[in-house]
Amino acid sequence: MAFQIDTGYATLAGTKVINEDFCGAMLPDRGQEEMGAIAAVADGVSTGGMGKEAAQTTVVSVLRDYFGTSKKWDATVALDRIIGAQNTWLAGVNQRRQPLLGLTTLTALVLRGHTYTLAHVGDSRAYLLRGGELRQLTHDHIVNHPDMQHQLLRAVGAEDRIVVDYMQGDLQVGDAFLLLTDGVHGSLTKRQLMELLTEPWDSQVASQAIVDKALQAGSQDNVTALIVRVLGLLDATLEDDSHANSHLPIPPLLKVGNTIDGLTVTAPVADNGINVLYQVRSQKSDDNDDGGKLYALKTLHPARAHDKDERAMLAHEGWLAKNTRQAAHLVRIHAKIEGHTERTSFYLLYDWHGGETLQQMLDKRHQLEIDQAIQAAMQTLKALGLLHRQGVIHRDIKPANLHLGDDGVLRVLDLGVALSGKEPASMRKLHAGTPSYINPEQWSDTPELPDAQSDLFALGVTLYQMLTNKLPYGEVLPYQAARYHRDATKPSRHNPSIPMWLEHVVLKAVARDKRQRFETAEEFLLALERGASRPLTAPQATSLLARDPTAAWKLGLGISLLFNLMLIYWLLFLPT
Repeated sequence: MAFQIDTGYATLAGTKVINEDFCGAMLPDRGQEEMGAIAAVADGVSTGGMGKEAAQTTVVSVLRDYFGTSKKWDATVALDRIIGAQNTWLAGVNQRRQPLLGLTTLTALVLRGHTYTLAHVGDSRAYLLRGGELRQLTHDHIVNHPDMQHQLLRAVGAEDRIVVDYMQGDLQVGDAFLLLTDGVHGSLTKRQLMELLTEPWDSQVASQAIVDKALQAGSQDNVTALIVRVLGLLDATLEDDSHANSHLPIPPLLKVGNTIDGLTVTAPVADNGINVLYQVRSQKSDDNDDGGKLYALKTLHPARAHDKDERAMLAHEGWLAKNTRQAAHLVRIHAKIEGHTERTSFYLLYDWHGGETLQQMLDKRHQLEIDQAIQAAMQTLKALGLLHRQGVIHRDIKPANLHLGDDGVLRVLDLGVALSGKEPASMRKLHAGTPSYINPEQWSDTPELPDAQSDLFALGVTLYQMLTNKLPYGEVLPYQAARYHRDATKPSRHNPSIPMWLEHVVLKAVARDKRQRFETAEEFLLALERGASRPLTAPQATSLLARDPTAAWKLGLGISLLFNLMLIYWLLFLPT
């Protein structure tokens, strides 16, 4: 569903000469849709004579500067930076002037993904109409005394540092937000506001009706009402998923027959101490045509329930699986089972496919048929090409994460350590992956970050293993860079039936030098598709100097040592 809102506003001076209220709303430009929309109202304080200017500059700064902040920032972070900067500027203008020239209240609303964020200072207000109930979201920062209710405790520009109230919540289609200044909410009751908000569906008509009603009720202040109705939402952002899952518990270790959210555990599949994987079956019901279908349920081990990083990584995996453009070679993820309520625990739910992983096949057969290995590599390259074009690096390609289904389709599993640019910082720094499949650059003294070529190197190692049941550089332990001081053993030494053209492709894929390897999945795939019709040339053997930059020094030292030994022998034993 596309992100769509309906906004309307009305602001009048009322009985006053100058209208010191100000409000506004902005939608994102093309390419910034994921930033959402923002709306704000401000009520300038008239004591110093510049309340109008304070309100106007504050609202305009918040609306315009919000879309200039980083997309990776949470909305609260973006608003806090902007409001803090505006407060510093306004406080500087007001410095050493009594009474203060320009102060203002501020209530700002950001609608982003499936979440709303409120920033609030002063006595303007925000209400939410949902399910026939109007709820006040903000708290007035005023003196708690009947005779001093207009005395603000907080305002933008009053002090060098400002304390802002923040609130976040879930966003639903049909929500209506109402932002008001005190000239309105001080004259109308919640019941009157709700009646005026629900009668006309048009936000502009409703906002005008609210300010008119406030003036009729005797308001002696400026009156402003801004309405934002949510008609449609974008796909949930990673922040939305993380926020929603942060409140869900991790399920306990489940046994066969246990049920969870309409799913019955049929078999435990894997438990590595971090994640647990189960095969589950949906329960049959009259209104559920999907009854009896198998799924794969992945969650955290209960021992990791309070690990924020692991929670963030699992949430990132789910968001990535949901938002990566789907293809036959990627496993589909589900939000929930049709006909059942929202989840009660934090887990990911994938389609279940019969078949086995390439690692299971290797354990049984030791090596695959050449044609079978080539087809598996080609299908994997199609999936990797799709991921790389969307800016996703898998980081853990290996036979255990490649599954050949009963339908003949090979699927890439486990996006748990994948990089997308939106993963947690701790995950980005993690040296993830299986050591024997990690490219040499990540083990160097100045390690490079994983990139698309890292996945292609890992697939090259996987293809080598499918053909020979051996690893090109042997079993590599973490940080065992010495393994890469020689070229990979030719796969034909382990399996003489491998054709020369395929051996050249494999050696190019696992070359020590990154410059000799395939640069893209499409290039790798093309080499396999062409096969013997247009074979690649054999990769050049790496010279001793390239394998070991200190080789020249070692050779020189050896020659020098030999020369000195001969000189000593000549001085001691040969006749003078």
